[in-house]
Amino acid sequence: MTDTAMPAQRSAAETTVFAIIFAVSFCHLLNDMMQSLLAAIYPMLKENYGLNFKQIGILTLIFQGTASLLQPLVGTYTDKRPMPYSLPVGMAFSLAGLATLSFATHYAMLLVGAALIGIGSSIFHPESSRVARLASGGRHGLAQSLFQVGGNFGTALGPLLAGFIVLPYGQKSIIWFSAAALLGMIILYRVGSWYQDYRVANAKKTQPRKIVNLTRGKIMMSLFILTLLVFTKNIYMVSISSYYTFYVIHKFQITVQQSQMMLFLFLGAAAAGTILGGPIGDRIGTKAVIWFSILGVLPFTLMMPYANLFWTGVLTVIIGFVLSSAFSAIVVFAQELVPGRVGMVAGIFFGFAFGMAGLAAAVLGFVADSKGIDFVYQICAYLPFLGLLTIFLPSMREVRGEIAKA
Repeated sequence: MTDTAMPAQRSAAETTVFAIIFAVSFCHLLNDMMQSLLAAIYPMLKENYGLNFKQIGILTLIFQGTASLLQPLVGTYTDKRPMPYSLPVGMAFSLAGLATLSFATHYAMLLVGAALIGIGSSIFHPESSRVARLASGGRHGLAQSLFQVGGNFGTALGPLLAGFIVLPYGQKSIIWFSAAALLGMIILYRVGSWYQDYRVANAKKTQPRKIVNLTRGKIMMSLFILTLLVFTKNIYMVSISSYYTFYVIHKFQITVQQSQMMLFLFLGAAAAGTILGGPIGDRIGTKAVIWFSILGVLPFTLMMPYANLFWTGVLTVIIGFVLSSAFSAIVVFAQELVPGRVGMVAGIFFGFAFGMAGLAAAVLGFVADSKGIDFVYQICAYLPFLGLLTIFLPSMREVRGEIAKA
């Protein structure tokens, strides 16, 4: 049966529940806004605690490493034993991390705060991604994009709020964002109730078993390629989120607040790109979106290290918009390859994204200290070449067994 052979009337379980999708997207915004505050206040922490780039990189590694290690485990566990009310618990860990960062007095406390935020991320992402898929009504690309764009907008808000709140009022003002965490916990408790009711209502329904029309070897190779593409995207993204402010301050002698505004423009463009990636993938195919996103950004990354201040801003906006459109498509593609393992796939890809980005942040910190911050963007410019690996991915028609006879 092809995708076009759909029942004339969808059941209640198959309709798109936009209220739930928007709720988890909004909470994704709150969650990632709080998390992005950590990277946004790096210049302040560097000055207050006398940190070098290696210590900044290790701080990012601790934050994203905890999320990376735990997310696949959480996703795999909740595939077998769904935990609807784990969502507000994840937000509570992020709240505890914010409080620790706010009152930290030495570097070790900063590491603890970063770890708590990473744990919150590891709990939140797999189950909230599953909820978005359950509420999608079959429009998986759209739901994943709406869910992901909340996180992107939250990530973009972090530097803006840091520039106008945390930098003027100091480190202790981070605790003010606990109000956002409390709001998220309330909303996620209601989402958890919907999730629990959904499970009860559909417990006795026989779900159609999806069969992937590929060999195990082909599936494993495709998943490996998708992880490498996530690696490509997130290494470049973390080079911007962790070091872009230092780069533009060093190269163009602008103020910290001006650098935060430039980072906000990049992250805002990334959020806009995410909105379009999923719906376009639903229409033209996820593989086409991956091609355009990863490989299509290459000319702009190659030009960026040699541009002046104005064109650096323009190029980073284009890079953020194009590169970010891939992630929703990659997640949906992987979920189609391994049906029934939504939590595991979300955990691996969100976790892999965080883990590889954290490792890269640490390595790039060493590179920046030894070779200079300009060199970081010269070498990262070539990462999108890995987008050529997309040629080895099967088409979605192959995955679903829709290959036309010759």
